Amino acid sequence: MTDAAPPHRSGFACFVGRPNAGKSTLANAIVGEKIAITSSKPQTTRRVIRGVLTRPDAQLILVDTPGLHRPRTLLGERLNDLVHETWSEVDVIGVCLPASQRIGPGDEFLVRQISELPRRPKLIALATKTDLVGRQRLAEHLVRIASLEESLGVRWEAVVPVSAVAGDQVDVVVDEIVKLLPEGPQLYPDGEVTDEPTETRIAELIREAALEGVSDELPHSIAVVIDEMGLREGRPADKPLMDIYASIIVERASQKGIIIGHRGERLKQVGTDARLQVKKLLDMPAHLMIHVKVLSDWQRDPKHLNRLGF
Repeated sequence: MTDAAPPHRSGFACFVGRPNAGKSTLANAIVGEKIAITSSKPQTTRRVIRGVLTRPDAQLILVDTPGLHRPRTLLGERLNDLVHETWSEVDVIGVCLPASQRIGPGDEFLVRQISELPRRPKLIALATKTDLVGRQRLAEHLVRIASLEESLGVRWEAVVPVSAVAGDQVDVVVDEIVKLLPEGPQLYPDGEVTDEPTETRIAELIREAALEGVSDELPHSIAVVIDEMGLREGRPADKPLMDIYASIIVERASQKGIIIGHRGERLKQVGTDARLQVKKLLDMPAHLMIHVKVLSDWQRDPKHLNRLGF
């Protein structure tokens, strides 16, 4: 007599951590495709992006939330509300604690916030960025992570060292999360890696390119909208070209000048960088026409925020 196959599991998980803890990079590595933009700038992620990993025994839906932070604008308040709402709804939270940084008050604050949720998901601790440290440093870091159970009143279902960049132990992270998911059917069709609309993903890729090399204050002021997109008419079927008209939104005229750069050089570079990523996403060449518009203090204006989808 053969053993019965293990039950199929499906559910939702998200990664939390300080800015630059490796959350989006790990999500992208697990899904095997770029679903979340990455940047060295804090508060890069603004939307709840779902990435889907389907395998014979399970389907894992990863939710890449914005980072929890001290809000200075209405946008910041709305993003924090989104974070708390998402935390309450997922099955598993992976707390990213980079091995290259000491665990500090910011990390403890985050874990404490999760521990106070009315419905607390199962928790796993992830020692990210292990490629940046030696064995001794990693061992000390893992001991410190374990000690958080008692000091913060939480329980780690697993503690996993991982490097998304090196691809080390990413599969172990997936296995540990899957074990904690409820039994259930597949929620998304085979082959689907995200439920983000293509236009939104393109807008995010342009924003990622625009974030590179700008000062610390500017990233919060940048939004991108796709005004129009469509296949260019009259092209041969085997040589399609996507025309995309996009607007980079900033809050002040001085910021517009920074994005455009001297003689338009910076904006040209943004277009070049974004085009490469968009071509990968669409699997066809794209012609990007990007304009920069000023929408005064849009992060603080409810009407502007609603219009931009926040």
